[in-house]
Amino acid sequence: MSKLKIAIQKSGRLNEDSLKLLKDCGIKIDNGKDQLKVTARNFPLEVLYLRNSDIPQYIEDGVVDIAIIGENILIEKQKKTEVVQKLGFAKCRVSLAVPKRIESNEVSYFDGKKIATSYPNTLNAYLEQNNIDSEIHVISGSVEISPNIGLADGICDIVSSGSTLFKNGLRETQVILRSEAVLAKNLNLDLDKAVVLEKLLFRIQAVLRAKNTKYVLMNVPNEKIEEVTSILPVLKSPTIMPLAEEGWSSLHSVIDEDKFWSSIDELKNAGAEGILVIPIDKMVL
Repeated sequence: MSKLKIAIQKSGRLNEDSLKLLKDCGIKIDNGKDQLKVTARNFPLEVLYLRNSDIPQYIEDGVVDIAIIGENILIEKQKKTEVVQKLGFAKCRVSLAVPKRIESNEVSYFDGKKIATSYPNTLNAYLEQNNIDSEIHVISGSVEISPNIGLADGICDIVSSGSTLFKNGLRETQVILRSEAVLAKNLNLDLDKAVVLEKLLFRIQAVLRAKNTKYVLMNVPNEKIEEVTSILPVLKSPTIMPLAEEGWSSLHSVIDEDKFWSSIDELKNAGAEGILVIPIDKMVL
């Protein structure tokens, strides 16, 4: 079976989360110190640790077959790739920000102004869409300091918690795009590698479903089972098992955690007791 080459960030948070995802998928990787290429022990996968900004080009050129990368980087680099799965971690946004003393929240504030950014393509597309004529200063790092040293009137940069903006006397005014880690692939995978990718995707999707899903057990009076079942958003019919106490049953179900909390009062009012919520490691449909 052909080995699939996957690129992940060489260092940083995305690196850690990517390796954890592969581990949760049951893929064993022995990552020695300073190694830039590692082969998985139990899956046809070769991991390449690369600089984040270079990865889109490597995907397009076929140097790697797939990659775990921030969607914002793919959009900025404008390379020919395909997103096959959003991964739900490393969530952030690319935003415009101004000094706190500026009262305007409108994008029109930037008309005729200077903007410092590491995302010139993303920013330029947004400005054109809003008919704003700004002067773009491309900076590779420490964009937040630009207004304080007189280089720019505002910035366009990646934002997670917003703490870095706050520390530099800035505030967010416009969100240009929202991003998260994605699995992207080369557009010309051969058939053998496409088969391996499907196997990997199957595992990834099982892990992702489990993160947002819980296994729920509750005790319910027999006469209330139908009512409780109608409240619970379940994949299929719940499992019902009789309890030692006559007239009661244990109801087992797999549900979305967010939907569970919105239904908790209804479940209790319908007679459910002893509700137990258990994390799920993997969920295969």
